[in-house]
Amino acid sequence: MPGIKEVRDRIESANNMEKITNAMYLISSTKKKKAKANLESTRPFFEMNEREIKRVFQSRHDVNSRYFYPKSGRKPAETYAYLVITADRGLAGAYNHNVIKQVHKEMEKHKKTRLYVVGEYGRRYFLRHGIPIERTFFYTAKDPTFRKAREICSQLLYAYDSGSVDEIRIIYSDMTSELLTEVRMDRILPFERTRFLTAKEDKNKKDVHYHFNPSVTEVIDRMMPAYIAGYVFGALVDSFCAEQNARMNAMSAANRNAKELIGRLTLKYNMLRQSEITQEITEISAGARAQKKRKNQEDKAADEAKKGDA
Repeated sequence: MPGIKEVRDRIESANNMEKITNAMYLISSTKKKKAKANLESTRPFFEMNEREIKRVFQSRHDVNSRYFYPKSGRKPAETYAYLVITADRGLAGAYNHNVIKQVHKEMEKHKKTRLYVVGEYGRRYFLRHGIPIERTFFYTAKDPTFRKAREICSQLLYAYDSGSVDEIRIIYSDMTSELLTEVRMDRILPFERTRFLTAKEDKNKKDVHYHFNPSVTEVIDRMMPAYIAGYVFGALVDSFCAEQNARMNAMSAANRNAKELIGRLTLKYNMLRQSEITQEITEISAGARAQKKRKNQEDKAADEAKKGDA
């Protein structure tokens, strides 16, 4: 059975751990708010870019771009590129595990896959398990910026434009609520034409004719990289917010566990302390009785000695 000193040391350790997890909770909360504000400040640019692409499709129905499926229909892809977004470290519940699990599912379905990995956790995992990585981005997953998104987008577009990959997908985490984070997989390239032109828009919009220089295909091809970079940036921010939210939930659970542990240890400490006090009182009482008994025996012996002298 542990002693009082050992229990006291464990209570102190649990208190220190609670302070650390509470600090990590507050840090993650601040980072999440900052990332959301950063995304909101740049969102108007991406929305305007998307509107302009829609205007092109509404004015010209003969757009022929390598970034879109042809009108004749899809062609089955042979080689898939996956942009995998993980965190730089753990302590975020099942956040990283769920992303890795989705990657394994996709690799089982498609034998020709190329991985582009963001996040130190994902890099270490794939290297440790001998899974080849096409490209790793050696900056951290935290503090996502549009500059990082452009760099990632340029690498993906280079592989796509060169014909080494037929389809590009992104696997990342999205925060559906304050308590729930789910893994999403979206196709980045090629796009469906209906993404930018629906039947409803086609009927309601008036015929507007624009002159495209040098050509409508060239204009679209110039606009799409910025749009794709914005899409990647949004995924980076969503993943970062989901990571911080998952870490907040993990730290909150750790705080509750620490409080429960401290409560149990405090109860045990009080019981041990009470037992020690009871034992001390018992020992003092036993000592007092022993002394009293010895004194009585001494007094009795002294009385008998007096009687014998008399």
